[in-house]
Amino acid sequence: MTRPTIHDVARVAGVSLSTVDRVLNDRDGVREKTRDRVLDAIGSLGFERNLAAANLSRKRRYRLCFILPDGQNSFMHALEAHVAEEAAAVLRDFTVIETRKIPAFDAGALAEMLRSLDPETVDGVAMVATDATIVRIAVRELRARGIAVVTLVSDLPGSEKQGFIGIDNVQAGRTAGSLLGRFCRGRTGRIAMVSGSMLVRDHAERRLGFEQVLRTEFPEQTLIAPLEGRDDKDLVRDQLAAQLAADPGIIGVYSMGAGNRGVAEALAGLPPERDVSVVVHELTPYSREALLHGSFDAVLHQDSRREVQGAIQLLRSLLDGQLPSPAIEPIRVEIYMRDNLP
Repeated sequence: MTRPTIHDVARVAGVSLSTVDRVLNDRDGVREKTRDRVLDAIGSLGFERNLAAANLSRKRRYRLCFILPDGQNSFMHALEAHVAEEAAAVLRDFTVIETRKIPAFDAGALAEMLRSLDPETVDGVAMVATDATIVRIAVRELRARGIAVVTLVSDLPGSEKQGFIGIDNVQAGRTAGSLLGRFCRGRTGRIAMVSGSMLVRDHAERRLGFEQVLRTEFPEQTLIAPLEGRDDKDLVRDQLAAQLAADPGIIGVYSMGAGNRGVAEALAGLPPERDVSVVVHELTPYSREALLHGSFDAVLHQDSRREVQGAIQLLRSLLDGQLPSPAIEPIRVEIYMRDNLP
């Protein structure tokens, strides 16, 4: 069945194409009765406005900015690469994307970056959020200046951001707890946790979900307060190696952030008879190698390309004054082990 066009709307309403265009773009110069006829024709025909064509007619561009953390984080490097790839792909859809970097876990730097954005050059922002009051205030000020804001990977609840693209991190933590509890079943001991920082919501939520499952379903395991390695492989390696050496009762490790090279290096220093089960996040070349080697038992992963695509789609919908498209599906938690690596 052929989809109705703007020509069909003009014919049914008995008006010119220019009049239909004025109604579609909410411009002045159309009498109320005429506007009603056009809207009735749109409804009866089931006409769906082609936003790309509308944007072409009024030369509308979407100017988007992705704010990402700098540093060694392999997942964030992949995210940045996907932003660059998608930026090239969406140019034809009148979308211009830039990437700006700030130090990881630096709430002050993020707030300052948000305040520096000019609504004359930026329409929408997608950011990996640091959970802090100064960032919430900066988001509120940004929204007051008319710039759309969504969070990516790590959320900022209680703020005026307009959406979040990422996995359910509490669910991810619960999944990690269920896996590691089963891997350690039959052995009583302690579980070490490694985070980047408790200042980011994704790590805090993963810890919450993880602890919920371990405390209720595997009470024979004792949880140790998480190390904060700031996603730095050397810091993670040194902190975790020292903890493992000081506590021979550690039988499991959950790494909820980056720095997995450091986790692998810390485990490599253990004697062969030491059995430590390990669950980490994000499938990178380093975590893949550790899975194949057998030093990691499972990797929880999120599709960073789909997250970038979802953020772009959500920002464009917001800037068009539309509800988020149902095509923006939730990002799923993926589980990889040595036997199902892609």
